[in-house]
Amino acid sequence: MTTTETRVPPAAPAALPGARRRALPGLRALPALPEGRGVAVLLVLGSCSSFQIGAAFATHLFPATGSSGATLLRIGFAACLMLALTRPKVRAWGREQWRAVVLLGLSLAGTNGFFYASIARIPLGVAVTVQFIGPLTLAAILSRRARDLGWVLIAGLGVVMLGMAGGGASATSGTRLDPVGLLFALLAGVGWALYILAGAHAGKAVPGRGGLAVALGVGALALVPFGAQGATHITTRPSLVLVAMATALMGSIVPYSLELSALRRIPRRAFGVLLSLEPGIAAFAGWLLLSQGIGPVSVIAIAVVVLASVGSTVTAREQV
Repeated sequence: MTTTETRVPPAAPAALPGARRRALPGLRALPALPEGRGVAVLLVLGSCSSFQIGAAFATHLFPATGSSGATLLRIGFAACLMLALTRPKVRAWGREQWRAVVLLGLSLAGTNGFFYASIARIPLGVAVTVQFIGPLTLAAILSRRARDLGWVLIAGLGVVMLGMAGGGASATSGTRLDPVGLLFALLAGVGWALYILAGAHAGKAVPGRGGLAVALGVGALALVPFGAQGATHITTRPSLVLVAMATALMGSIVPYSLELSALRRIPRRAFGVLLSLEPGIAAFAGWLLLSQGIGPVSVIAIAVVVLASVGSTVTAREQV
C-alpha cells in the first residue's frame, strides 16, 4: 500500500503524534500568525484529503502493477519532481548527512510499501486507523508519562474493535478483514514511527528540502527489487502513467505544500489536532471514492483512535 509518505522535523515527537508522517525534513514550523487560522484549517483538511485521494488513485494501479509497483511509481515520480525542484548539492554532503538521508529513505520505502500492501487488502479508513498506532506508541515512549501510555491503550482498544465481530467485517466483500492486511498496516505504523526519528535526524543534518528529495530517490531505489516488474506494466497502458503521476502529486507534493503553508499560520499543537482527524477522513474517502462501506462498530473504533490521537496531542508537553 502506499503512502509517502511527512511534515516538520519532530524535535518533540510526543507533542504531535498525528502530525509527522509526511513532514518535510529540514523545514521548521514558523511562528503562528494571528490571522489566517481559518485558512490554515482548510489547508490541513485539504492536505489530508489530498493524501487520501492519492491513496485512492494508487488502488487503481494495483490490478496492473501490484501494491509494490504502485509504491515504486509513487515514490519514484515524487523523487524526480522533488529533485528537479530542489537540485540538492549532494557533493558537499559528508558521511553523517548521507547516513541520515539513507535511513530516511529506507523508512519512507518501508512505511509506504507496507501501507499500500495493506490498502490492497483492507479498507483505506481501517488501514490509516491501524497505522496511527505507530506514532502514538512512539509519543508515549518518548514522553514516559502514564497519561500518554493511556492514550495508546485507548487507541489500541479502537484497533482491537476493528478486528472484532461486526467492526471487523468488510462491507465490500461481506467477509472479515484480511489479517495479513491488518499486519501490514501495523508494520506501516512501525515504519511511520521510524520515519519520525529518521526525519528528525535528517532535518538537522541536511537543511532545506534537498534531504527529502534525495531520501525519496533512495526509497525508490530500495523498492526496485520488489516493484520494478509490476511498475513496468504501465508502459503498455499510457493511461496508467497519468494515474501514477496523479498518485505522486496528490499523495506527496500537494500535501507537503499545503501543510507547510498551514504551519505558517497555526501552532504545531493545533496542526497536530487537525491531522489527528485523518483516520476519519480516510474512512470517508474510502466510502466516497472506493465504495468501501464500514459498519457502525468500525465507525466507533475509528472515532476512538481519533479521540486518542487528539487527546495525546492536546495533553502533550510543548517542547521546543
